[in-house]
Amino acid sequence: MDSKDSGKVITVIASLGEGNKTKEISYTDIKVVGSGSFGVVYQARLCDTNEIVAVKKVLQDRRFKNRELQIMRILDHQNIVKLKYFFHAVGERKEDVYLNLVLEFVPETVYRVARRYTRQKETIPMIYAKLYMYQLFRSLAYIHSKGICHRDIKPQNLLLDPSTGVLKLCDFGSAKALVRGEPNVSYICSRYYRAPELIFGAV
Repeated sequence: MDSKDSGKVITVIASLGEGNKTKEISYTDIKVVGSGSFGVVYQARLCDTNEIVAVKKVLQDRRFKNRELQIMRILDHQNIVKLKYFFHAVGERKEDVYLNLVLEFVPETVYRVARRYTRQKETIPMIYAKLYMYQLFRSLAYIHSKGICHRDIKPQNLLLDPSTGVLKLCDFGSAKALVRGEPNVSYICSRYYRAPELIFGAV
């Protein structure tokens, strides 16, 4: 899948986010909405329902299971972006296999909203700040109850639906199910959002 496929209809056999069933899905109107070291995120439209979705495409190491996929398949919470389907696809080189996560699409992020207020020399109204923080804490309480640590909390990973005010935590690429007594690397999380105890090696 590429941005040059924007007008094409792509049909794949995908696994449902929950359970072990598969389903043929078709999508079109593809455009890039984000990219980074992890891969690329596309916006697309499912042909059968006209639903707008996000498709996160990441290179899959054949030697390992994808931790993000494993974690997202067990999560079900109103403040966490939902995994609808997933499928694998071969890249331009036959040895390259890409994992595609089909996620619910949420149009905004806390980062972009905050930037708009800053450009207007304003601050986010306190009622909105409280609403967003409450929902963030709900999502964190939920994943922590399952022994999962997100490890990359930042405004860019907090999705917002402006029409409803609903916040959803996304991007579990750095997340990990913690095991008691098992050490974890401290060099994790985006640098400018890293906790002081991680920076100073106090954990």
